[in-house]
Amino acid sequence: MNRITQKLNNITRRKHRVRAVVSGTTERPRLSVFVSNRHITAQIIDDTKHVTLAYSTTIGSKINGSMTEKATAIGSAIAKKAATAKINKVVFDRGSKLYHGRVKALANAAREAGLEF
Repeated sequence: MNRITQKLNNITRRKHRVRAVVSGTTERPRLSVFVSNRHITAQIIDDTKHVTLAYSTTIGSKINGSMTEKATAIGSAIAKKAATAKINKVVFDRGSKLYHGRVKALANAAREAGLEF
């Protein structure tokens, strides 16, 4: 197995390990975070109905600054969209990333904007 295949396999295993524990319900949907090299995406998902309730991303937006500043902006934006959809409690899904840096900045910004998890 080459290096890239092994790396993707490890990412998939970490993501499934987190996803085995974290599941969104109608009362507490799942706040899923995806961080790439250039963009950050956050979405609130109801896993019982398989529906995305709110969505926010840096793709196509005019958010400038470092990736941590972009994560902070996306965290507050997803919290505002969740408030419009009358969602105040979520379950946080960090995916295959550690709860550190950009993911932590997004989570803290969402908490400060009124989202509970």
